[in-house]
Amino acid sequence: MEVSVSSGPNTTGALRHVLGHLLTPLLMCVGMGLAYLGAFHAPAPHDLRVDVVGSGPTAQILAQTLQDKGAGALDVRTVADRGTAVTALREQDSFGAYLPGEKPELLVASASSDTTAMAVEKVFTKVAAGQDAPLKVTDVAPVAPGDPTGQGVFFLLVALSIGAYASVAVIGGAGAVLPMRVRVLLAAGMSLVVSLIGTLFAGPVFHLVDQGLGGVWALSWLYAAGILLVGVGLHTFLRRWTTLGVMVLFVMLNFTSSGGIYRPELQPGFFGALHAFWNGAGFVEGVRGHVYFDGHALGGHVLVLALWFLAGAVLVASAAVTEARRHRAAGQGQGSDVETRAGEGAAEKERAAEATAERATAEEEMEEAVAV
Repeated sequence: MEVSVSSGPNTTGALRHVLGHLLTPLLMCVGMGLAYLGAFHAPAPHDLRVDVVGSGPTAQILAQTLQDKGAGALDVRTVADRGTAVTALREQDSFGAYLPGEKPELLVASASSDTTAMAVEKVFTKVAAGQDAPLKVTDVAPVAPGDPTGQGVFFLLVALSIGAYASVAVIGGAGAVLPMRVRVLLAAGMSLVVSLIGTLFAGPVFHLVDQGLGGVWALSWLYAAGILLVGVGLHTFLRRWTTLGVMVLFVMLNFTSSGGIYRPELQPGFFGALHAFWNGAGFVEGVRGHVYFDGHALGGHVLVLALWFLAGAVLVASAAVTEARRHRAAGQGQGSDVETRAGEGAAEKERAAEATAERATAEEEMEEAVAV
């Protein structure tokens, strides 16, 4: 007995369905390539603030020479003494300070950004070599011993982000039939769990920070809660496109503008502009300020995270109102059908609609789970 498999309407429809949904991974591929390569492929300083210590003609001439030769790469000023230079570094107002002389010295603050400190060191190593003198480098704000590259906070950001936006896929997809208040409670619970896991990584597990662990937890919770609220609220409006939307917001644009690998002074202007108000930058700079710089400028970074949290709350409230309107409209439609059709026929139609809705929900869940 021969069994033939025909490519009928069902096969054609399934193929069209798959091809349509392949658009999502293609967009992810393009988006990730543009974001990561655009932000990281060719780091180069621009308007990088550095100081030359001294008030005499020699210091002023050196500062002006560096400014002119840099052609926009450096923003050079002179400061009167070493103490002023150290204060500027510890307030992240500059990223290097050069003390000329027979034994030249360069002051850096690697806790601001290890890659920025290396870029500054590269510049002034050449300056010292031109004076036939070895350069002494002094780090006035070193990172914790458990984070020698200074990039551990960035990878903590990655862990928190993945935990948060993956939870969005589950709560928004599989939990879409739940009332909004229940989804918000789930989001709050997951933000707490994710932040506690991140704090364990930062402290006892990998020792990324050696002080201020309570503040690191608070920043982690506020960051994760903002992502979860934004994602849960967006799911009502974006549906199966939620995962792509959340990845654009909290991976493609977020990781690249956070300053965890390169600060904005080493990146194209677009990512530097995002650094001023994106939530990943708020978290990374907030943790740095809290742990290494005695809380300097911490309030501004907390404000950034709080505004993202508030935006998530507004989205959730808007989603709740939208869903309530949809349910009322659906109820009115069903009432009209019951009045105008025979009871048995209406029941069959309702069952068919429920089956269709269940299939759509299952497809959404599968798409988001696979995407995550």
